This record gives sequence, structure tokens and C-alpha cells, in this order.
Amino acid sequence: MSAHDHADHDHTHGGAAHGSLKGYLIGFFLSVVLTAIPFWMVMTGAIDNKQATAIIIMAFAVVQIVVHMVFFLHMTPASEGGWSMLALIFTVILVVIVLSGSLWVMYHLNANMMPGLHEMREMP
Repeated sequence: MSAHDHADHDHTHGGAAHGSLKGYLIGFFLSVVLTAIPFWMVMTGAIDNKQATAIIIMAFAVVQIVVHMVFFLHMTPASEGGWSMLALIFTVILVVIVLSGSLWVMYHLNANMMPGLHEMREMP
């Protein structure tokens, strides 16, 4: 009997199945499309409103993150008994709290600390 019996080896490595070539190709195609569309939008100036363009690009980025997680990282609610998804949700909550708190602090520092245009003209 060998030290490592390949017949009994679990190829799923803990229950999470590896992706197929078809799954990887679908993920790659979606990633390329989700990168090319925002790139085209910015390079051609398809939308004149910069805020709308930024929001659309962020939406594409969120969708691309999900595509990468599902097709390349194989993170699904069933993988690892749901613990990887729970860790992801916790991480997302922390990142949202840190980013929104940082933006809130920076906005209020700018609004309350920086002199306005009319105040700068009155300075000697």
C-alpha cells in the first residue's frame, strides 16, 4: 500500500469543486466585456455627466468582482460549508464602514476647515 492512494483521493479538496474549462472561459469572457465597456465609455465620452459615468463604472466593477468570485475563486454559498461566504460578508461590511466613515470625515473636514472663495478674497 502506498503512502498516498490516488484512488481514494478526493479531487474536490474539501468539497469545493474546481471549475471546468467552460466555466473559466465564461468568466474570462465576462471579465473582458465588463472591462471593455467602461473603458469605451471613458475613452469616447459616451455619457456627458461625470457622476453618472462614475456610478456606472462602479456598478460594472461590482459585477466584475462577483464574476471573479464565482468563476475564478469558486466562492458560492455552498463552498466550505458557507464559512467563506460569511467571511466575505463580514469583510464587505467592514470595508463599507471604513470607506464611508473616511469619506464622511474628509467631506466634513473640507467643508468646515477650508476657507471659502469669498473668505480668501478678504485675506490680506
